[in-house]
Amino acid sequence: MATELDHDCPECEEEQTFYRAAATNLHLGLKTKWYCPECDYGFVRVNGDIDSSTA
Repeated sequence: MATELDHDCPECEEEQTFYRAAATNLHLGLKTKWYCPECDYGFVRVNGDIDSSTA
């Protein structure tokens, strides 16, 4: 699994490289926490399909 992810950061208002903070397996799939090192904004993805950054 990758440890870096390019993603739009709503706090920095531009695309940033996010780093994986944690990962664990759930009954829904792999839950991965990502954070922006520039502003500490974080979001969660579950199995790549569910993304808390769009909430």
